[in-house]
Amino acid sequence: MAKNNKDERNQNNEGSMTVEEAGRKGGEATAANHGREFYEEIGRKGGEATAENHDKEFYQKIGKKGGEARARQSDDNDDGKISLEEAGRKGGEARARQRDDNDKDDKDD
Repeated sequence: MAKNNKDERNQNNEGSMTVEEAGRKGGEATAANHGREFYEEIGRKGGEATAENHDKEFYQKIGKKGGEARARQSDDNDDGKISLEEAGRKGGEARARQRDDNDKDDKDD
């Protein structure tokens, strides 16, 4: 009798795990061994690395994309939402201020 679809996805021809299954199990093991602080720390480090490699325009662009996605989720635009352009601009400016504050902190050390 043939294997069901789940078994076929999770095993290769030799019966060992697929990359998908190994990744899932690895993620579960990591989650079991580390708490919220671990994930906050790696998220912070990733954000800092991204900030070092990108400028204000990058954050404006991703802010605009996020705003566009959010606008598509709602048919009602009369609830005090700001324009996509304004959202992107504000996001870029906020990120630039955050970067400036981090640069000042680095100089104070």
